[in-house]
Formats: sequence, structure tokens, C-alpha cells
Amino acid sequence: MPKAAKLLIAFVLACAAAAGVGFLAFAHAVKQAAPSDPPVADAIVVLTGGEDRIEEGIKLLARRKGKRLLISGVNPATRAAEIERLTGYDRRLFDCCIDFGYRAVDTITNAEETRAWAANWRFSRLILVTSGYHMPRSLVEFARVLPDVELLPYPVVTRSLHLDAWWQHRHTARVMGVEYLKFLASAVRLATARLLGMGQRHSAGGGDAPRPAQG
Repeated sequence: MPKAAKLLIAFVLACAAAAGVGFLAFAHAVKQAAPSDPPVADAIVVLTGGEDRIEEGIKLLARRKGKRLLISGVNPATRAAEIERLTGYDRRLFDCCIDFGYRAVDTITNAEETRAWAANWRFSRLILVTSGYHMPRSLVEFARVLPDVELLPYPVVTRSLHLDAWWQHRHTARVMGVEYLKFLASAVRLATARLLGMGQRHSAGGGDAPRPAQG
């Protein structure tokens, strides 16, 4: 076998081994992720898409862990009254302190939507609320888009996932595998942005800052 081919095979095997070790470290970190009492921040951001995320974010707001709450990635058909009914919190909390972001459709645009909102309110310290398995990628995307904002993770436990023995459950293993691949792509974007000196100069994704909940 030619030397070049041997080197290529060795490189591929080394990359595969590194990816495998990285995945195990990722899975362990997700398994260990649990919410703890966060310090007070300027505001709270909830990323939609997982169970209990919105309720946990509103709980933090009610405990005065932040002055405002952004719910990013809300379905355009959803109104405040629906979430108020589902969570059981007083409408006055929604009227005074909760903003709905309707533009975000994924984690990247969650970060871009949050940047516009944080800049509008001049927030520099945010509690980030999302599912534990989604937190690593979210932190990477937010660090890329909001490099000057301090992020305090508040991971929400996803009860439908069997994280203690994820390898024994097909659905959980698939979620973890897919999320790890997305995390790697996010890490590459962050590294590239820092290498090129982008960060806050990255395209904002357009649109005005999210506004107070309506309806």
C-alpha cells in the first residue's frame, strides 16, 4: 500500500477516534446537566422547542432572576393568552416583562433574535434556558453571535429522554447523535468567526427587536 494511502487511513482513523471520544464526553456532560440556582442577571432568554423550557423561564422571571424574559422562536400563531393558560402565571407578568420573538426558526436565528433584543434593552448578562442536550450547541452559537454578553446556562431536564443509559434507547441515542453533529458544526462556525474576527459583526438576521407579548 502506498505511503500516502497509509497516512490517509491513519488520519481518518485518528479523526474517527477523536470524534468518538468527543461524543462520549458530550454525552457525559449532557447526562450531568441539571439546573441550579443561577445568580441574578439582566434578563432571561428561553429557546422554544422542548418540554418545560418556557415554564422554567417564567419561574426564573417570577423569582426576579432577571428584569425581562424573551421567549425566542415562538410560533407566529401563538399568543400570550395561550402560554398564560398553559403555565398558570398571572397576565400582569406577561404584560410587564415578557417579550415574544417570532422570527427565529433555529438555534442560529435564536441567537440573532436575542442579539437584537439584548442590544435594544442594553442587556449584557443573560440566563439562557433550554434543554440540557441542546445547551452545549446553544452556548456556542450565542457565544459566536453575542461575544460581549455573559451567558449563564440553565439546562432543563428532558424527561422523555433516558440519559442514564442513552445507548440502550434508540430515540435517545439518535437525539444525542444528531445533536452532537450539530454541536460540531456550531463549534466550527465559532472557531471560524473568531479566526476571522467576526462575532458581533456577523449578519444580524434582520428584523426589529422582539416586542412585549400580545393577545
